[in-house]
Amino acid sequence: MLKLRILSVGKTKEKWLEDAFNEYQKRLKANLQIECLWAKDSYQLLEWTQNESLIICLDPTGRLLTSEAFATFFSKCWEQGGSRLTIVIGGAEGLPLELKQHSILISLSLLTFTHQITRLILIEQIYRATEILKNSQYHK
Repeated sequence: MLKLRILSVGKTKEKWLEDAFNEYQKRLKANLQIECLWAKDSYQLLEWTQNESLIICLDPTGRLLTSEAFATFFSKCWEQGGSRLTIVIGGAEGLPLELKQHSILISLSLLTFTHQITRLILIEQIYRATEILKNSQYHK
């Protein structure tokens, strides 16, 4: 089974965001084993990523992708990472330079979102990517 780690700074304070995130996590359960860790700061993110072979960081300077391109990218990353993938979302100060230098950088939008909203957008796009790869009707 494919394993996905989502690492982010800060907890989700809004119940409706947590409920929506959990809904997508539930939908993905059959295809992905998802582990979510919410760090207290950027140093903890660095610590948690030290032994990861493939890290994707969400960063404003990262590559922008369409949903279809994200699905293809996501699939290739699974192959490259040996069925294990880590995605990191920074806090208000962004990501540590040391982490960005050893990661693949992508951007979800040119707009700025809170880390809480970003987590929801990310997991929805991951769900959408899995549905695109299955040729389901969800994406249409």
